[in-house]
Amino acid sequence: MTVAVRTGEKLTVDDVCDELGVARSTFYDWRQKGRGPRCIRLPNGSLRIRRSDFENWLSDCEDAS
Repeated sequence: MTVAVRTGEKLTVDDVCDELGVARSTFYDWRQKGRGPRCIRLPNGSLRIRRSDFENWLSDCEDAS
C-alpha cells in the first residue's frame, strides 16, 4: 500500500486501523490503556491523529520491543 504524506495530515481512526491492520476495538482498547497514538478530539466527538504523532508513536513502539 502506498500512502501519500502531506505536511500536517490528519488521519481518521479508520485510516490508522487500516494501516496497522487492526480492528477499531483494538485501537480504542489501546487508547483507553494510554498505549495508542495521541489524538485530537473534534467538536463533533470524532478523533483525528496527526500523521507526525502516528509516525512518532510507531517509532516508540519499535524502540520498546
